[in-house]
Amino acid sequence: MPRLNPQTTPRHQLRAEKARRNHEAALAAFIGKKAEIDEMLARLQALSDDHFGFDTEAVNWGAVGSIDHVASALREMTDFLFGEGEYAE
Repeated sequence: MPRLNPQTTPRHQLRAEKARRNHEAALAAFIGKKAEIDEMLARLQALSDDHFGFDTEAVNWGAVGSIDHVASALREMTDFLFGEGEYAE
């Protein structure tokens, strides 16, 4: 879409065009970040399917601490996204 001429275009049209371009840029950035998250989730699921790389025959309390750290970080994210825990209203 060609740019509007600021000398001949009414201000309300210029503002609307700027808002449209801003929205398009924000949407593109949002979709890009969502794709990053989808990729991370797929990797996490694959790692989870493999017990996060831990040998289940050799699990010890260190492994429990490591997986608890991961669970805590994920809980922070899900609480934020779902409005739960400290983010509950």
